Amino acid sequence: MKIKRAVIPAAGLGTRFLPATKSSPKEMLPIVDKPAIQYVIEEAVQAGISSILIITGRGKEAIENYFDVSFELEKILEERGKREELNTVRKIAEMADVFYVRQREALGLGHAVLCAKNWTKGEPFAVFLGDDIIFSETPCIKQMMNIFEEKQRCILGVMDVAKEETSKFGIIEGKEIGNSLIEVTNIVEKPDPKDAPSNTAVVGRYVLPPQIFEEIEKTKAGVGGEIQLTDAIKSLLKKEKVYAYRFKGKRYDIGDKLGFLQATVEIALKREDLGKQFKDYLKELLAKY
Repeated sequence: MKIKRAVIPAAGLGTRFLPATKSSPKEMLPIVDKPAIQYVIEEAVQAGISSILIITGRGKEAIENYFDVSFELEKILEERGKREELNTVRKIAEMADVFYVRQREALGLGHAVLCAKNWTKGEPFAVFLGDDIIFSETPCIKQMMNIFEEKQRCILGVMDVAKEETSKFGIIEGKEIGNSLIEVTNIVEKPDPKDAPSNTAVVGRYVLPPQIFEEIEKTKAGVGGEIQLTDAIKSLLKKEKVYAYRFKGKRYDIGDKLGFLQATVEIALKREDLGKQFKDYLKELLAKY
């Protein structure tokens, strides 16, 4: 089966960005002039996915409003002859069919994914974590979808990290089988560096089979007292093969303040309308320090 649906968990509290996230969803924090979550949805759309479910929570209404039609704003832009801005606003509401389910309690990533069970209708699906923005010539999730079409098994997006950072990720163990593909033999959630089976970390891209829901339903609270998707994948591993793919592309961890700043600067530098002026400004600024 081909992947036609994507799930984006977005119910987190964004505590690492307080006080900015006290009343505004972290997913709506702008990177230059677009909210972070739009970059993620654009990746899904570029990969051919047009049906997207966002798992929200209390206080996340701004996300729903953003991807909805804004009649008042469109009317004003049209009356003022701002065609470029009008087209930009309209494209946001038209880029995909976006649906919403509320996660009533913040019980972990596994529980957030479980909220999508009925919506996925027994089909395999992609999962995007909004804290990870990935730029690549071929969308990261498309690279993984291509492998899924061949293997019809769970595919995890992975990258190598420094050994001291393994406690921030799900870490896999496995055997290389070529073309950046790994057959997973074990997966551990946020291990202490001295206990980590490798330094190959799962980042915010997954292609999951519908069987994952049965495993999540059986999963007990793990690290952090939450229902971990990693633990459900480990349980699935006992029944069928799971693969990891070292995707090609540049990943930004925008859930981290430094990563957010890096993404903002590098994306701005690549913009045709801003890049040259911003680069000149940075050179001038850095010369003072």
